[in-house]
Amino acid sequence: MSTWIDSHCHVQEHFFDETNETSGIDALRNAASNGVTGVVCVGTDEATSREAVNLARQVTKGLLGEGLPQMKAVVGLHPHDASTTWDWITGLVDEDPAAVAGIGECGLDYFYEHSPKPAQREAFVAQIHLAHRYELPLVIHARDAWADLFAILDSEGVPESTVLHCFTGGPSDAQACVERGLSVSFSGIVTFPKAEETRAAVKEVPLDRLLVETDSPFLAPVPHRGKTNEPAMVSFVGEAVAVEYGREVEEIAQTTSANARRLFGLE
Repeated sequence: MSTWIDSHCHVQEHFFDETNETSGIDALRNAASNGVTGVVCVGTDEATSREAVNLARQVTKGLLGEGLPQMKAVVGLHPHDASTTWDWITGLVDEDPAAVAGIGECGLDYFYEHSPKPAQREAFVAQIHLAHRYELPLVIHARDAWADLFAILDSEGVPESTVLHCFTGGPSDAQACVERGLSVSFSGIVTFPKAEETRAAVKEVPLDRLLVETDSPFLAPVPHRGKTNEPAMVSFVGEAVAVEYGREVEEIAQTTSANARRLFGLE
């Protein structure tokens, strides 16, 4: 069985949202049973970022049991909540630098525009500066905002380690990411029948910039659409990426895992 790292998930949702079909502990156990050796647990606001750090700390100390995947936390403010304050991020990073492996997810979402575009841009710029300051990876969420995304990155400078998570663009968008030094992470969307453009973008990403993720509990891949997603399902994403790349599944598993370990400090 191939081993995988889920480079972006919200496993804290399984612990704190009772509507999920799978409990938090079960989600982590299922992941370990399905060859997942590491997960990156990502916050989207202050509460979920604190939960991510606490979970990463508990997993590292063995407080949730033995044999679970290694976990690192990423802390930040999602563009949906960009109208709120982000001054708490520095406190979280300073409080437990061993648990925090990145800043995000942050960025721009003009599809939903739950926060005004100027507020999204301001919060994004602030978090780019934090990634530079702490020399941490930046994890980006981008939807229907490519022009502004690239303009801001060009203006503020791309942090040395930057990930465009849950990629939803096409080949030209992937090329623009790669040209700026970004790594690109693909989610279960690559398994969706209507996602031809996203699948076509896979081969535009060099192997050393390629990541796979679940974004769980959202976006369960085929054949599990309609169910609660969890890190155990990352192999379905990896298998779809392997098909598009024309490589063996084991090579994609090894390569994406090595990339995730390098970026987020997983062992």
